[in-house]
Amino acid sequence: MRAVVTAGAPKAIGPYNQGIVVGGLVYTAGQTPLDPATGEMVPGGIAEQTARALENIRAILEAGGSGMQQVVKTTVFLTDMADFSEMNATYAQAFGEHRPARSTVAVKALPRGARVEIEAIAEVSGGT
Repeated sequence: MRAVVTAGAPKAIGPYNQGIVVGGLVYTAGQTPLDPATGEMVPGGIAEQTARALENIRAILEAGGSGMQQVVKTTVFLTDMADFSEMNATYAQAFGEHRPARSTVAVKALPRGARVEIEAIAEVSGGT
């Protein structure tokens, strides 16, 4: 196993890594909409929060030798399913024509008052 650490995503706020590469896959930790430069929640609504969480994932994947087009599965956690449609539109823009498998679940709360958290599993380039 190889830990993935990048300044392009928020530092881990607990005893975990931003990502782990093992068996030709990179697994990201759940990413909330924290700005990695400031450590603060991005301003705006669910679209802005979703976009930032996905940018954090992109940075981790790239640091792990992968990318958004190699994602095979995501899990999206929402604090309010009324945000699903707007989250979904922003999510679709981030992936373009690529459509990984996905689960979306409602949760009572997320760290630091985030409205969305996303985690991903992706193939590593070259299968390493």
